Amino acid sequence: MANKISRRQFNSALLGASVGMAAVRLAPATDKPKQKINLLFIMTDQQRFDAMSCAGNKVLKTPNLDRLAKQGAYFENAYSNCPICVPARAVMLTGCGIDTVGVTGNEQYDNPKAAKFPTFDSILAANGYHGEYYGKWHTPYKLAASYKNPVRQTGKHSRGSDIIGQAAAYKAWLDKKDPTPQEIAKGQLLDNGSKRPYTPDKLDWRFGKSQEHWDQVRKKSRNKNKGKGGLNPFSQAGSYGCLHIPAACTRTAFVGAEILDALDRMKDKPFTLTCSFGPPHPPMILPKPYYGMYRPDKLPTPPSIDDPMKNSPYARRAAEEEMRRYRDKANVRQMTSNYYGMVREIDDWVGKILARLDAHGLADNTLVIFTSDHGEMLGDHGMHSKMVLYEGSARIPLLMRLPGVIKPATVVKTPVAHVDLFATILDYLSMPARKSDGRSLRTLIDGKEDGIDFCVSQWRSGNGPNFMLRCGKWKLLTSYNPKSKVVDALYNLETDPHEMNNLIGKNPNSKKHIPQARKLKTKLLGWLKKTNSPHLKGVTERKLK
Repeated sequence: MANKISRRQFNSALLGASVGMAAVRLAPATDKPKQKINLLFIMTDQQRFDAMSCAGNKVLKTPNLDRLAKQGAYFENAYSNCPICVPARAVMLTGCGIDTVGVTGNEQYDNPKAAKFPTFDSILAANGYHGEYYGKWHTPYKLAASYKNPVRQTGKHSRGSDIIGQAAAYKAWLDKKDPTPQEIAKGQLLDNGSKRPYTPDKLDWRFGKSQEHWDQVRKKSRNKNKGKGGLNPFSQAGSYGCLHIPAACTRTAFVGAEILDALDRMKDKPFTLTCSFGPPHPPMILPKPYYGMYRPDKLPTPPSIDDPMKNSPYARRAAEEEMRRYRDKANVRQMTSNYYGMVREIDDWVGKILARLDAHGLADNTLVIFTSDHGEMLGDHGMHSKMVLYEGSARIPLLMRLPGVIKPATVVKTPVAHVDLFATILDYLSMPARKSDGRSLRTLIDGKEDGIDFCVSQWRSGNGPNFMLRCGKWKLLTSYNPKSKVVDALYNLETDPHEMNNLIGKNPNSKKHIPQARKLKTKLLGWLKKTNSPHLKGVTERKLK
């Protein structure tokens, strides 16, 4: 349920927030017809739940995200319904779980099933809203049909070549902004996206070899070379370092500038506008002053970085060759430094976008939502990336602001998920309710209970659990395969926030905690039945040990 956070707690969390924040104003009484509420949906890629100072991060400063939290609602326990890009984004847009919408993996750009489901933006467009979308799309392109601007896809697709892709659009913009790029020097590598040089960190998967060496490797292997230990040296996941471009020329700046232009054009009409930043998703290369803004040697390492993983459902994944370098504390500190710098740049642009809303007098009449598609392990349990149901990967930031409607400094503790955003947006924008797998979060924001005290996340992994259910302090991880040898897990996040003590599985005291695990499984089965999940039978037949 929602409650007002204490003054001492919130002031501490918001230590880095800017002074003189705009006061929340109630709209004056008027005889004019009621204005439609606009929607500004800001999304990042791969931002974990605690990468905000308002979430208690004592190193990273995010004054503009803190401003949204202070002026609206902060969801303390928000989760991605699927911790990977394409499915997560389909869930957000449609309010349907990944099995319902038929998008269960990153390769499913063109699943025809997805086109059958309306998005919140298509519903708003049908009701007089002008909709535009800028930045990373990365989900079935058929869901973009309602936007007035040409939405640029990320990744492979079959829609043809009528619209330039996001990467090519950024490169064309960058070449105009920075027409004389720096020549590549000794010790530097070439960023595949910007085609600009960067100085790699020791963590970089191509560190120690020249660009000429890697050009020859790529030429010989046709980009299929995996290098030593199964690593793909050309993967964006392995790029870390200082990018040699002006700070005003980054991927984040490109999207942010488009959003400012869109607000200037759309200010006099009801709008729904999405700002989809690509960072802090890899490549984790960034320019100064953001590179090095957070000194690696001053950063803490995750408490779970040395987790032996003896009773973990992700023991196999953590033992993969790719993960070994993320058990090195110096490597993880450097990664965290880059990651925090990228989040700080995003926060700066969020500040510019909120300032433009203020300048046009739109702040009081615009629902602002900030979230991310999934998180980043960032060294937790000696791992990087996502695709696991641990907190670092599955738990995400979620903030909402609507002055005069959402009370300032509201904190929602009840677990919620992406699947709830569809109904919530339609509720606040006074649209008729539509069938979905989620529910409106307005009741929780208003400080009441709605009878749902849990949320679910899932992933189709064969090397780990397929479902996560979070309820109160408890978290259950289990498989939909009755015969899977993956260890089931039960965590008490109140006493074990870093998920290092699995209370079931191979735990000698497992029998003591199985009743609690079964209670959570009963809730999971109810949700699977409600959403007509094809995995209901498998989860039912799986015996928790």
